[in-house]
Amino acid sequence: QGQLVESGGGLVQAGGSLRLSCAASGRTFSIYTMGWFRQAPGKEREFVSGIDTIGGSTYYADSVKGRFTISRDNAKNTVYLQMNSLKPEDTAVYYCAADRFATAQGMGRIVSHDYWGQGTQVTVSS
Repeated sequence: QGQLVESGGGLVQAGGSLRLSCAASGRTFSIYTMGWFRQAPGKEREFVSGIDTIGGSTYYADSVKGRFTISRDNAKNTVYLQMNSLKPEDTAVYYCAADRFATAQGMGRIVSHDYWGQGTQVTVSS
């Protein structure tokens, strides 16, 4: 049974940075496309970024483009989300997800994925 565990969330001031990690276990996640999503209070979950199996293709939501960077280290079974120039509107619970057949861009178009993590809270103060 596969498992994804996010970490790295916290409280940061606007303009600051955080790096989220998603540690995968129980499956060969190097063959899965990975993605980050977020859900703010009272809002629907939204796609943030996706990365293909070897990290050669990435895709970002317009709201984070130029500020966030997704990467992966398949040797460590870990996916990262480097978040810079954080804004209060980035406050949300951030989730990682794995999908065997989606593309990096397709992660944002598919509602259901094979695996989800439990989420990590990111709070950006103004």
